[in-house]
Amino acid sequence: MKYRVDELAARCGISVDTVRFYQTKGLLPPPERKSRVAWYTTEHLERLRKVRDLKRKGFTLISIRRLLDGELDKADEALVEALAGPVPGEEQNEEFLTVDELAERIGVSPALIHAIERENLLVPRMHDGVPQYTSADAAAAAAGLTLLETGLPLSELLDLAREHNQSARRTAERAVEMFDEYVRGPIRDSASSDEEAAAQLVEAFRKMLPATVALVAHHFRRVLLATAQERIERVGAEAEKKAVRDEAEKRLEPTWPA
Repeated sequence: MKYRVDELAARCGISVDTVRFYQTKGLLPPPERKSRVAWYTTEHLERLRKVRDLKRKGFTLISIRRLLDGELDKADEALVEALAGPVPGEEQNEEFLTVDELAERIGVSPALIHAIERENLLVPRMHDGVPQYTSADAAAAAAGLTLLETGLPLSELLDLAREHNQSARRTAERAVEMFDEYVRGPIRDSASSDEEAAAQLVEAFRKMLPATVALVAHHFRRVLLATAQERIERVGAEAEKKAVRDEAEKRLEPTWPA
């Protein structure tokens, strides 16, 4: 079977512009050209349907291209799907929101959400092929509004968030490198099949993500509290110092899940 670009797009439920965009990203091979007409085949149709299905699972276009080109096998596909899926431990509470729904829930304009997203301070997740937000994003955004309500200037809060984002990305990249070297590599080398490797990789990811998040959050909380107390001890009045010491003796830390 051969299709014109509009016929191919209609069969896949996408626009002609989307078909051409996927071509520019290397997700589709070039069509056959006869005279001035571009003809697509069943191979293009099946590949587009695979792209659509993978996007709905949350795969990025880069991951999709590598998977379709054979650069990723079944084990890596399972791991990427787990990375794009629900956060371990939060599957039952996962709720997805559009930009408008997120903005309405926290009481800000959609334009502000987009501005924060452009700064990479709020990262949506792919759900059913489109970027959406979760209830956890809503809670994080509401926490940011609480900081503004205390008197912190928005510009300086954004500067601090950008600095933290850069530092967190460096830490995350190092953590991913360690996972690749000490977990993914040995599993792939020792597993008897792609299916066994896939199961072990997903299990390792589901164990390590909540443990890593708890460790990082606990350490940052300790450092933040210690730094704040040290500053008050240096520059604060006696009443402030006493208040901080009294507060430090209380239980200020959450109980992390075992």
